[in-house]
Amino acid sequence: MINIDNVSYSYKKGGGVSNINLTIQDGEFVFLIGPTGSGKTTILKLLYMDLFPKAGKITIDKFDSQSIKKRKIPYLRRRVGVIFQHYHLLEDRNLFENIALPLHVLGYDKEEVVELVNESIDEIGLSGKESHYPHELSGGEQQRACIARALIKDPEIILADEPTGNLDPVASFELIKLLEQISKEGTSILMASHNYNLIKSRGHRIVEMQNGSVRQ
Repeated sequence: MINIDNVSYSYKKGGGVSNINLTIQDGEFVFLIGPTGSGKTTILKLLYMDLFPKAGKITIDKFDSQSIKKRKIPYLRRRVGVIFQHYHLLEDRNLFENIALPLHVLGYDKEEVVELVNESIDEIGLSGKESHYPHELSGGEQQRACIARALIKDPEIILADEPTGNLDPVASFELIKLLEQISKEGTSILMASHNYNLIKSRGHRIVEMQNGSVRQ
């Protein structure tokens, strides 16, 4: 479970935001919407503890922002998968190698890496493209690769920051469907977006950011 309790922070436009409260249950899919600069990305950074609130507390499972020690943050991030608008794939590594990277960091052996990565590539519908480099993939395929990279460590939570921002409408729709399937399997998802038309009829909770404040 994710809990944001009376959090105060500064966001992109420099405004102070106080008393933000938001809870996301296990397996829940929540959209975080709002215009550019409204504080969506800042909330995601607070959740994977790249930033810390000025006041209040962020809690993810047994970790909380008030008591976590710096050396424990990597353990929190093992439970959190992050998907960015800009793919951040390594251009000198192929699809397989990009997806495998988190497993190498976590110390998985070679056989486990091969098995898990191949399963992940099949799940996102990119079988046969294991040796393709990022520039050889479409935008939608690159974003699917990012989802696979986030999922490969079996996270409890996925934070998606405008993942459809660089995609055409068809690829955006397919990406949402893929994330919904992941959520049905028990992973909590918080997806930031400014595209209300894309998400308004999906049947998930929508949390709106306006000048840093939250409307639920």
